[in-house]
Amino acid sequence: MADLVFINGKIWTVNQNQPWAEALAIENGRIIAVGRTKEIKEFIGPDTRRIDLHGALALPGFIDSHTHFMKGGNSLTSIQLRDVTSKIDFIKRFEQKTKELEPGEWILEGNWDHEQFSPPELPRKEWIDAITPDNPVCVTRYDLHMALANSLALKMAGITKHTPSPEGGEILKDPQTGEPTGILRDSAISLVMGMMPEPSLRTRVRAVSAALQHAREMGVTSVNDMNDASNFASSFEVYQELNKRGELTVRIYFYLPIDKINLMKEFRFKTPVGDEFLTIGGLKGFVDGGVGASTAYFFEPYSDNPSSAGLLATQMFPEGIMNQRLKEADSNNMQVAIHAIGDRANAIILDMFSEINKLNGPRDRRWRIEHAQHLRPADIKRFSQLGVIASVQPYHAVDDGRWLEKRIGSERCATAYAFKSLLDSGAVLAFGSDWPVAPLSPIIGIQAAVTRQTIDGKNPDGWHPEQKISLAEAIKAYTLNAAYAQFADHIKGSLEPGKLADLIVLDKNLFEIPPDKIQETKVIMTVLGGRIIYDASGL
Repeated sequence: MADLVFINGKIWTVNQNQPWAEALAIENGRIIAVGRTKEIKEFIGPDTRRIDLHGALALPGFIDSHTHFMKGGNSLTSIQLRDVTSKIDFIKRFEQKTKELEPGEWILEGNWDHEQFSPPELPRKEWIDAITPDNPVCVTRYDLHMALANSLALKMAGITKHTPSPEGGEILKDPQTGEPTGILRDSAISLVMGMMPEPSLRTRVRAVSAALQHAREMGVTSVNDMNDASNFASSFEVYQELNKRGELTVRIYFYLPIDKINLMKEFRFKTPVGDEFLTIGGLKGFVDGGVGASTAYFFEPYSDNPSSAGLLATQMFPEGIMNQRLKEADSNNMQVAIHAIGDRANAIILDMFSEINKLNGPRDRRWRIEHAQHLRPADIKRFSQLGVIASVQPYHAVDDGRWLEKRIGSERCATAYAFKSLLDSGAVLAFGSDWPVAPLSPIIGIQAAVTRQTIDGKNPDGWHPEQKISLAEAIKAYTLNAAYAQFADHIKGSLEPGKLADLIVLDKNLFEIPPDKIQETKVIMTVLGGRIIYDASGL
């Protein structure tokens, strides 16, 4: 007999052999039957919990293919700058935050967006220095490729007008005085962040616990956690601790920085390795930065800055090191996930993947390009040809679409966030959020992919609407395709017998409402391994 059954629902299974069902039965954390209500009632025994969905829509639990999970948890309690639209409000937020802190405590995260200011302007350390004389500041732009540091933090890091910019980054300096403005791009951010003491295990557990609660409410049952060299060990320690306690309420697929490949080789890890809750998935690398920080790497210069075509990331130096590491990863059967945003960055990494494919022969690598935002038309078909997964974040399209044309011009925008073209070419599209760069909610991401309506309301028919995809395709990208991207499509991503009982219930049927109303939908129940971990349903 089943432990738990759902009946009288509208269940979109993402199983092409049985797309719709009314009911399903769960035993020992796995689905044992899917079908009509009268069929599933046969699995009901005296100890079975029965939930009548009354026609509500159920889906597989969402799998977020790209998060910075602990950072997201930290962002929930840090200074909030994402909605700030003026210099005055920016300063006020710091005035409020400093009242909550003791001297010496850092002010971090923030997720500011200077493109929302009128007119757009980069913040400067002078805006906040007088307010934060005793609190080091390093608040990141929402894309994580640019940060604002105050004078105290710059002093702690030894950054002066004479400090050169590091490879893969930039210390922005005033053209008149030569003094640092406080803006740091990409690898330059680590000069300041390296001064920050590691938070205690208790503080980190609190951050991840907040992230777990948020994920439960969003219907996210699995995440891919992308880590950099500064925090991968501290994050993994927390996940291990919570897994040991039985308190992980998302399944975590964990990536180590690619420059830690020797650590993986020493342990002779062949990825993925772990259990159903905590898995080391592979290696994460960077080719370039981001468009918002003008560090994404393009073939042609930026339209609004003809002197620059972007920057290669630190992990691309010395020349040839990325290719060497990729070859080592392949020889050791490790998955890789490589950040590439600009069209030249994507072409570079596709060339490397192609070379390795020719060198070692085709196999089921499931190598990934993270973001894959800007592609030359000729490079789109290479994803399918090489078996490369496009791990993309649909919210970025409707966010960046507000200002992207002035940054890179209309021609390059035509193949930006080319979700439909990638699918049509046969590529596997795996969706994620990039949280906290963007909202964690997959519901918001699905609407972005289906409508491509920019968040400023100026593109009601969709920004480059030819790249819209269907609702079913968007759900699959957040479920079965996302599971495939982590070698887990055999155990999750669809609702069928034998798979993990990870599912969600919604308060609206996404298939019956206008696409522009999708984001109004709420998750009312989240189930992980047959255990109800979030319930606002009243069922």
